[in-house]
Amino acid sequence: QVRITESGGGLVQDGGSLRLSCVASGSQFRLYAMAWYRQAPGKHRELVASINKDGGTNYGDYVKGRFTISLDNVQSTVYLQMDSLKPEDTAVYYCMTDYLEVPSPYWGQGTQVTVSS
Repeated sequence: QVRITESGGGLVQDGGSLRLSCVASGSQFRLYAMAWYRQAPGKHRELVASINKDGGTNYGDYVKGRFTISLDNVQSTVYLQMDSLKPEDTAVYYCMTDYLEVPSPYWGQGTQVTVSS
């Protein structure tokens, strides 16, 4: 059974940094991509950043130049380095894992990131 485990969220001041981690375990499938999404209260879930097995990345415009996504293919672990955090980055951050043989992605439970002004 696939298990998605996120960690690294917390409270940080405006301009600070956090590093999120997500481990996908228990899968017999081939990893295609992993990504981070976020959802703030009253808003839709939005893409923060994604990375595929070949290292190709995609970022939401609102985090470009501030966040960096990276992938450890062997460990099926994705990281999100978040720098120059702003209060508007406050949200629950969710990890998503996509496998080649599975039509639907797997999601983690989410980790709270709060940026105080």
